[in-house]
Amino acid sequence: MTQKITVIRGDGIGPEIMDATLYVLDQLGAGLEYEFADAGVVALEKHGDLMPKETLDSIERNRIALKSPLSTPIGGGFTSINVSLRRHFDLYANVRPAKSFPNTKSRFGEGVDLITVRENTEGAYLAEGQEVSADGQTAISGTRITRKGSERIVRYAFELARNTGRKKVTAVHKANIIKSTSGLFLTVAREVAAQYPDIEFQEMIVDNACMQLVMRPEQFDILVTTNLFGDIISDLCAGLVGGLGLAPGANIGEHAAIFEAVHGTAPDIAGKGIANPCALLLAAAQMLDHIGQPQNAERLRKAIVATLEAKDSLTGDLGGSAGTMDFAKAIASRI
Repeated sequence: MTQKITVIRGDGIGPEIMDATLYVLDQLGAGLEYEFADAGVVALEKHGDLMPKETLDSIERNRIALKSPLSTPIGGGFTSINVSLRRHFDLYANVRPAKSFPNTKSRFGEGVDLITVRENTEGAYLAEGQEVSADGQTAISGTRITRKGSERIVRYAFELARNTGRKKVTAVHKANIIKSTSGLFLTVAREVAAQYPDIEFQEMIVDNACMQLVMRPEQFDILVTTNLFGDIISDLCAGLVGGLGLAPGANIGEHAAIFEAVHGTAPDIAGKGIANPCALLLAAAQMLDHIGQPQNAERLRKAIVATLEAKDSLTGDLGGSAGTMDFAKAIASRI
């Protein structure tokens, strides 16, 4: 049985890493059918819209999308495409694994294997009531946290732990200072944690969590937190294992899911065929898990690790001199 997914090739290096990723998926024999859709600068040029209705309809129809990085033009009132997609489809859970890989330029060659679960739809990024005073001396922006939003993201983290055999969930907060919004998140996290006695629960203030991540990341399993803290922590975790080139991301909702490379479009190397496709390939592995193909997801991850260990066809950022598609073919040959 085939599974149709929406494929957004993206901007900058996006088309190159997507072509490489689809090549590997085809060699994997995952039974995927691709429905290509435009978004970002390419869509703006072709359709006069960063996110055409046809693309939204495609995601709505297929419920699964694999997305390369997109550019949002600076200025002109353009809203972040990624934020817009998350809000449109209520993709409330941002799931960012960080795992040590062999032969990478990272602070930790081994021992890191954690997941950041970030609330994706509210918090500081709602930016409610943004206001700058007439004299330009004062700026105000509101933050909103809801019981519903907090409960579903914390529950998602505990269910993820239970379903993947992980043993601990750490709620990251700033309730000691931000007693209203962060306080509500922590209160709800404690309530949900009490319903999962089989999973160890830990709560940690965000500044201490950042320090502990840098000093002893192996102590963490799953971290769950609000939007802004999660954005910062997930990038910090990516830095521990070699950078955003090895950082996949999933945006999960009740009715749709979008899987992506979380790095940018890298316009300085676009079209040169030298971009590292690992982040998008690892996002594809997350997608395979989500659609009920964990065996194929594991085959893909093992092939990536084997290629990194062999060091025979790596891109420049990983210490090699191979091109994007050469790297992909080396991974495919090890599936």
